[in-house]
Amino acid sequence: MDFKQIEAFVNVVRYKSFSKAADATFFTQPTISTHIRNLEKELGVKLLDRKSRTVEMTPQGAKFYKYAVEMINARSQAIDALNDDKDNIEGILEIQTSSIPGVTFVPELLAGFRSRHKGIQYYVSLSDTQTVIDNIIDRRGEIGFIGEEIQNSNIEVTKVSSDKVVLIAPESFDIPSKVTMSQVINYPIIWRETGSATRKSFEAAAYALGFDKEAFDVAALFDDMDSIIRSVEAGLGVAIVSEKVASALVSKVKIIEIEDFNEERSFYMINLRSLSLSPAAEAFSAYVKEMIK
Repeated sequence: MDFKQIEAFVNVVRYKSFSKAADATFFTQPTISTHIRNLEKELGVKLLDRKSRTVEMTPQGAKFYKYAVEMINARSQAIDALNDDKDNIEGILEIQTSSIPGVTFVPELLAGFRSRHKGIQYYVSLSDTQTVIDNIIDRRGEIGFIGEEIQNSNIEVTKVSSDKVVLIAPESFDIPSKVTMSQVINYPIIWRETGSATRKSFEAAAYALGFDKEAFDVAALFDDMDSIIRSVEAGLGVAIVSEKVASALVSKVKIIEIEDFNEERSFYMINLRSLSLSPAAEAFSAYVKEMIK
């Protein structure tokens, strides 16, 4: 086996698609397919299940995957150790991020890091906090950004930023600039997906005040922040979002303060302790920590 075959396998697993893996790594799809086919032939096992709409690992593939990631990172570290130019960081860096970091401070971090290291290319996957955590644990990406502090001895957690949560409402809604939780339940609400840290913190606060999930008039559920914002603009309902997201909107929405929900939320960078980071991921992690000092 060679490293091109191993890299092809790792990237198909990460992106769950031959075509997406080809796009992200700047190879053609036939090249990716050939590398996987040759690797499976050499190992004598089937690594990927191609029957479903998204490509998944077979049990044998799952066993091989963690070693494949380690081999790729070890190779990158070995090459980096022999390279006298410590600023010559290059490669594809996969970032897993929840929605709020992904639309607020993460793009600025990516731009700043790439201004130092022109050879870096990014693949950014946006999801909810729980999915980001699961993907990092499953080695689908080296660096993640989430909106919830986690207690997991296998994950290194670094606080990056803080923010508060506000309500956004359509301009057409007759709603004051400050509301209480009891007033919020009078308006149709647009929820984030269940794994959203923003939703979980709001529901916990509502429950503490005597309101359960059934008290809210749920108009829609979205797993995409942009869809939520567009739906609020269209008048579908109100939504709970980061104040940083709300402040950045140049749109037809009102920003409403919730008087009895004023807790500050923090955002974190995470990575798997047991995984040796690639030189690109290690340099990026160091850059983020430098920026937050």
